[in-house]
Amino acid sequence: MAEAHHARIPVRLRELAQLFNSLDPSPFIERDLDDDAEAFIVGSARELGLHRPFEIVVHLQVAPEPERAAALESAVRHFFRERAEIKQRDLRLLLRRGRVSLAIGILFLAVCLGLGELIGRTWDGTLASILSESLIIGGWVAMWRPLEIFLYDWWPLRDERRVFEALARTRVKLAPPTERAR
Repeated sequence: MAEAHHARIPVRLRELAQLFNSLDPSPFIERDLDDDAEAFIVGSARELGLHRPFEIVVHLQVAPEPERAAALESAVRHFFRERAEIKQRDLRLLLRRGRVSLAIGILFLAVCLGLGELIGRTWDGTLASILSESLIIGGWVAMWRPLEIFLYDWWPLRDERRVFEALARTRVKLAPPTERAR
């Protein structure tokens, strides 16, 4: 029985093999979860929230091989630990791209502001005003992507990483196969 402080995620399958990607040739403990199983577990974890540790309870109709049953928790934890590492790497790459984009954007903005100022001091008239304002707008538009990265884009990656980290620490239990009434 799950402890009261654990959030339970029930997974109902016919056999244990359904939990894992059948095309993955890796050893059992390193095998990827099936896409649908992963989506169900991750969706359930998000719905339950991260305020309590998780317990995945796998209900099977067919008893699994003893060695696979014993390695189930390690295999599930390994899968989610790898996903957390991938999300951490994605986050680092995004922030690096954001820093490079910010440096380029600031440099471009400075050039545009300088050229706009130069045009405004050198020429008079509507065309000079349009060119000057266009350069200023173009410079600020160049800042759009770096600001988008630093204000918005990193949050979903961080949140996904947190869910995967929590699932990498989850307890995984097998419920004994139940007899179904025919």
